Amino acid sequence: MGGQAVFFAGWRRLFWRRRVAEEDPKRLAQVYTRAGCGLCVEAVVMLKEEGFRVELIDVEQDADLTDRYGSLIPVVVIDGKERFRGRVNRVLLRRIRNHNA
Repeated sequence: MGGQAVFFAGWRRLFWRRRVAEEDPKRLAQVYTRAGCGLCVEAVVMLKEEGFRVELIDVEQDADLTDRYGSLIPVVVIDGKERFRGRVNRVLLRRIRNHNA
């Protein structure tokens, strides 16, 4: 639990340092993550900047998710489709955002 608190504290610091776009209530991005994941923090910040609502799902809380994603995190699912594993590409993210707007 302590590691998770550190992860979320780090995310808050990064999140509030950057200007964030207005969230679109219809655009949900689910981020499969675990405590201490630096790429996950990066992904969440980028998704917020591009106007997505973010739902964090801790893979360590479910053995099936741990088996499924292992060390491939973050995994970003947008509109029910897996879009990214590992680093999120901002150009592709904007294309997804604009295509489905």
